[in-house]
Amino acid sequence: MKVIIQIPCLDEEATLPLVFATIPTHIPGVDTIETLVIDDGSSDRTADVARELGVTHLIRHSRPLGLARSFRDGADSALRHRADILVNTDGDNQYPQERIGDLVAPIIAGRADIVVADRQTATIAHFSPFKRRMQSFGSAVVNRAASTDLPDAASGFRAYSAASLMRLNIVTEFSYCMETIIQAGHKRLAIESVPVVTNDKTRESRLFTSIWQHMAKSASAIVRSFIMFKPHRVFGVFGTALLLLGLVPFVRFLILAAMGDSGGHIQSLIFGTTLLIGALFCYALLIIADLQRTNRVLLEETIEQLRLLRFGPPSSGIVADEREKRS
Repeated sequence: MKVIIQIPCLDEEATLPLVFATIPTHIPGVDTIETLVIDDGSSDRTADVARELGVTHLIRHSRPLGLARSFRDGADSALRHRADILVNTDGDNQYPQERIGDLVAPIIAGRADIVVADRQTATIAHFSPFKRRMQSFGSAVVNRAASTDLPDAASGFRAYSAASLMRLNIVTEFSYCMETIIQAGHKRLAIESVPVVTNDKTRESRLFTSIWQHMAKSASAIVRSFIMFKPHRVFGVFGTALLLLGLVPFVRFLILAAMGDSGGHIQSLIFGTTLLIGALFCYALLIIADLQRTNRVLLEETIEQLRLLRFGPPSSGIVADEREKRS
């Protein structure tokens, strides 16, 4: 059993030694522990420090490409190096690396494909009351969209089985956290949560400049991912609502006509017609989105087969075990 601990970094030369100092050297049930640093276009000595600390694998971007691309490159590298489990932590030492053993335990036991650390955001001192409420609200929205029950869906301290990485495809550029949860939920991957206590804050976030920017980008990622998997829940609901509202002026016109008062209501009929056209557009978008969803499923199955050919079948994970049973 091999575990690769992935550390995305952007100018983390000062905090990277703290991360390496707390990475466990032994985990029950694990034979090999390796480290992987993704230097996302750092302008400092992050890559040199990683080498000095004895990193096993190093990926360097010539310029910052974002957290989502860093995660995707790290996941591909982990599969290429035949990792059974990929653990993602941060280069700013936000997460308690000494809890990695607890994080991977459900995957080793065969209970989970993905494990997400619960930062217990309500207890984090440097989070403002507004940010705590928004974190809770964001997790609730993701859970609703993914049909999951995670207390901290935005946490980046996670463990993935190789089997789950084979099935996940990152398309957003901002952050992979929300998208992977929504994908995993709709693909029926088993997800668990482990409570942790985060370390003291070392710097401000570099993912966003304000909480409002973070909320806007997160909302965009959630909506986009949700439409990919359940377009009928979006376009179908809007289309039906517009259809019902559009019929109201026509029903009113017919009632008034039956009562002998059918004149002077052209504006209502025009308004109703506009709503009905809107409903027609929503249903048309529903058909197009559903066809794209079907194509996406077929493409993802093709990508998964290509990954199996490229990296070989995963040696552990619930997904792999289920496939063996079906075959």
